Amino acid sequence: MEFILRPWQAGDLVSLVQYANDRTVADNMMDAFPYPFTPSDGHRFLERFMAHDPQLFLAISVNGIAVGAVGIHPDDDVYRRNAELGYWIGAPFRGKGIMTLAIQQATARAFLEFPHIDRIYARPFGSNTASQRVLEKAGFILEARLTGTFIKHGKIEDELIYAFHRVHGTSMGRTN
Repeated sequence: MEFILRPWQAGDLVSLVQYANDRTVADNMMDAFPYPFTPSDGHRFLERFMAHDPQLFLAISVNGIAVGAVGIHPDDDVYRRNAELGYWIGAPFRGKGIMTLAIQQATARAFLEFPHIDRIYARPFGSNTASQRVLEKAGFILEARLTGTFIKHGKIEDELIYAFHRVHGTSMGRTN
């Protein structure tokens, strides 16, 4: 299935609410991602990410309809050579290879847009095996499992850290 990555637009509100208002999306996101996901939530989401800089936060668009998101947020201070990856996709578009390709494209784009970034990482929940598979297919490598680091719906969960290095093995020990 063909898709493009593009900036979010105000006209994406209806499809954003349609696909983000999904318990399975919210269950695998931080608590700040609400369920139910209302039009008010959609307005706040669009306002935040349409204006946010230098964040690379893009809509996954299929036939002109926003069906998911992929975002890369550069870290700062001592972590300034890193950026965090976040993503989700609407249920009808899962299992079609879209997210793997979207992550690969967003990662390549981020390395071009942010030349100081050497490492892009994602932190899927330990119970989210689908997300882990997507990251592995996209070329990310499991770096760590942090045991019992967060609580979601009253359940203590592990956090996994997957990363993709601009050049594997060469970014360690650099200055700046």
